[in-house]
Amino acid sequence: MAILGFRKPAPAPATADPVLAEFLGGSSLEVMPRTAEKIDDFAAILPRGTRVYIAHIDGTPIADMVATAARLRAEGMEPMPHFPARIIADRATLDDWIARYRGEADVRQGLILAGGVAEAAGAYETSMQLLGSGAFDGFERLHVAGHPEGNRDIDPDGSDANVSEALRWKTAFAERTDAKMAIATQFCFEAAPVIAWADAIRAAGVDLPVHIGVAGPAKLQTLIKFAIACGVGPSLRVLQRRAADVTKLLLPFEPTEILTDLARHKAAHPDFNIEAVHIFPLGGIKTSAAWLQVHVKDEE
Repeated sequence: MAILGFRKPAPAPATADPVLAEFLGGSSLEVMPRTAEKIDDFAAILPRGTRVYIAHIDGTPIADMVATAARLRAEGMEPMPHFPARIIADRATLDDWIARYRGEADVRQGLILAGGVAEAAGAYETSMQLLGSGAFDGFERLHVAGHPEGNRDIDPDGSDANVSEALRWKTAFAERTDAKMAIATQFCFEAAPVIAWADAIRAAGVDLPVHIGVAGPAKLQTLIKFAIACGVGPSLRVLQRRAADVTKLLLPFEPTEILTDLARHKAAHPDFNIEAVHIFPLGGIKTSAAWLQVHVKDEE
């Protein structure tokens, strides 16, 4: 997705919230090859070992994806490229991608998803077909997509029937593989629906840990545009309420409130199944990295 530059967020209090700081440990970010080009050195803005997803948009050459992964590896990051089923033509293509990632960038992790295109390019329609192919045997970690507010592309009737069935299949798959698996979700703006969803999938037998998606600091107009395009559900009302307040309209939106609410819930319920935060840097990678640096720093 397009990532736009923006000014740094307003400074946080001198002492970071220790509950939020702990919750943010191990946070990941997302880039695309063209947005990664804007960063001189990832090691200068992110902690060593940070997981960085590489979004594979239809039409992006695999050479650019692999080069981005190799650069992230060289700069001390843990690259996790997307593998969108519907843009992969056949098994030979999939095997070629994996061989290049492994050989040129030592990629050990992947986000396996259906992909946001209407028609499949070839053999694969779903992430489950990719997982079941055996092509990812030997990967250390495999993540799959989650949708706390549903997904109309998967469940056009507005239910969660197909999404829930897919999560149950992936949970069963995780039980018979050596790879560590987790659910990486679409971004949301409100904690209560996320908590309800996370509790509901666990009650339904889906015990994969969740890496909750949030939008990094960005202009309100930018977030509303992306939220509508990506099908964000009821939590969009958080942005709509803010847009109605002219005193906040021009201020950048930050994910501090939702993440603080989730962090406090996690502190009160240690077995809560959200284990990490994934940041979509819609207002720019540097802006999201700066926000993270402020909120995970040690108490003074």
